[in-house]
Amino acid sequence: MKIATWNVNSVRQRLPLVLDWLKRIEPDLLLLQEIKCETHQFPVEAFQDAGYTAFVAGQKSYNGVAILSRIPAELRTKKLPGLSDPEPPARYIEVAADGLVIGNLYLPNGNSGGPAGFENKLEFFSALADHAEVMLRDDTDFLLAGDYNVCPTDQDLAPGALPPTDALVRPESRAAFRRLLWCGLTDAVRAMHPTAPCYTFWDYQAGAWNRDMGLRIDHALLSPRIAERLLSADPDREERAMPQPSDHVPVLITLR
Repeated sequence: MKIATWNVNSVRQRLPLVLDWLKRIEPDLLLLQEIKCETHQFPVEAFQDAGYTAFVAGQKSYNGVAILSRIPAELRTKKLPGLSDPEPPARYIEVAADGLVIGNLYLPNGNSGGPAGFENKLEFFSALADHAEVMLRDDTDFLLAGDYNVCPTDQDLAPGALPPTDALVRPESRAAFRRLLWCGLTDAVRAMHPTAPCYTFWDYQAGAWNRDMGLRIDHALLSPRIAERLLSADPDREERAMPQPSDHVPVLITLR
């Protein structure tokens, strides 16, 4: 079983790249973040022609998440439980497929909106951990993947890529990510590559790609029985070198 996550930074702009990647890699599920379109504007037909059903939580111009599946899947929710906002931005969608729950998330960056923006980031992290704990208590097999907007350790960013005050590396952000791990979840990429950089994001600014000033901010966290099935977990670095790429690359998880 192959499951991938990819912040595409506008699905309509990157549609040829996404379709090409689907054709070459043939994942069973592809989790997309930052689709940047309303639900009715999502290119459902193009993905149907490629053999994928689309589950979409869209939003005008910003945010937005979607799950593409070529296996039978059922929508569970388009909102992360436990958030204080009854109508939160489109940052979470969850399906059930092949005996497991797949949650796709686009966690707030936390650098905009002042202190309130950073608190929104921490609230999302807390709600996500609470949701994971509920599923663990219910003995649910699951995977939570997407753009977490956090570099968990200094190993997860190129030296000098971010200042220590950036929300992606602040102690509170890293502690929130560790809470998820301490629940009993496995960081798939780190399980397979304990020491390699494994960057998933290179900014468009300051020649970050050419200088390899990358960040690892796209993660897949696995519940215990799913972690036992893990065969591989790899960022597809080559996608960043494509014409007009996203600033993120896909991360592909393979389960036995």
